[in-house]
Amino acid sequence: MNRLLIPLLALLLVAGCQPTKKNSEPVVKYLDSPARASSGEPYLFTAANGSVYLSWIEKKESQSEFKFSELTGDRWTEPISISSGNDWFVNWADYPMLVTNGQEFIAHHLAKSGESPYAYDIKLTTSKDGGKTWIEAGVLHDDGKQAEHGFVTLLPYNENFFVVWLDGRNTVMEGMENMAGHHGSHHGAMSLRAAILDSQGKKINEWELDNKTCDCCQTSAAITDNGPVVVYRDRSDEEIRDISILRLIDGKWTSPKAINDDNWKIAGCPVNGPRVEADGNVLVIAWYSVPEGNAQVNVIFSTDGGKTFGKPIRVDESDAIGRVDIVMLDKENVMVSWMEGAVIKAAKISQNGTKGTPVVIASSSKSRSSGFPQMTKSGDQIIFAWTDDESKLVKTAFLTL
Repeated sequence: MNRLLIPLLALLLVAGCQPTKKNSEPVVKYLDSPARASSGEPYLFTAANGSVYLSWIEKKESQSEFKFSELTGDRWTEPISISSGNDWFVNWADYPMLVTNGQEFIAHHLAKSGESPYAYDIKLTTSKDGGKTWIEAGVLHDDGKQAEHGFVTLLPYNENFFVVWLDGRNTVMEGMENMAGHHGSHHGAMSLRAAILDSQGKKINEWELDNKTCDCCQTSAAITDNGPVVVYRDRSDEEIRDISILRLIDGKWTSPKAINDDNWKIAGCPVNGPRVEADGNVLVIAWYSVPEGNAQVNVIFSTDGGKTFGKPIRVDESDAIGRVDIVMLDKENVMVSWMEGAVIKAAKISQNGTKGTPVVIASSSKSRSSGFPQMTKSGDQIIFAWTDDESKLVKTAFLTL
């Protein structure tokens, strides 16, 4: 045999023994939930060091308890109680949050402030020992009105915290806060406010960002290299309820600007807020809209901190009902989750418009009691949390990228 052929045959034999690579779909792995019966309103947060925290509310008769757990490996730690009470306002779409800057923790929940069904305050709780013990830090807003306050976004911001919320102080007519039936007789519109908090929950700065917004869609925010940005569902005098963005540039907030002209006209709140993520000045937003009766979930990218945007990328397949979330995988790719009917789906979307095959995370329900599925990323894992409508239990799972 030709000596030159021997090494070639050896290489061919080795190559033939190698396993053939297949394009396998990501597998959803379910985790044992730390939540007990009658639980809901989950929220997921990943700290700068990669630690993942799940918070939720458990209800027993009239008592509500806000708890959290940390993910270690593929297990959740024993739950720790943040706070509890029998005067809480627990809402399927207005879930509480817990975040940390690595040293201090801050969390919020909603508590009733008057007899009106929608009179409630945003109450803050803080911890300086990793969440072992919690201190009540008081009410976030200082208007003193028995009105709606909620749909909070909390984020670490340098050594402090950035917070955004919907504020109903202008919706209540003076002298009528305690009179039944006057909620909804709007003296003014729901407004959007933001503040910077220290680790004790005390305000360092505060702004009114928009004096007329959609009433009950979640807010969202991110920190870019240029500073904080806020994304929310706006509301025009003509009842156009598209998604707007605000940016804090050199200490001043920009005017509201639509991220895309959906021109969705609806005479009521769709209870479906956007979600935004940032990596440097690369910004990506997911949102739900129904332009001309066509329900859809879209994603849009910005490479200049939200000053300008590319073209929307539609991600749903059909029967979208929104309830979106988003995480950045890198500066070119994101993972988006949403609901189609009763099914929770997730898919990888690239800035160039490439869309991965959607993965079914779980089946839940279209009903309000199923709440808003949550998603976060840590390392090469995407973690999910949602409320199972049948068992009335918060459930969790993960995908490995």
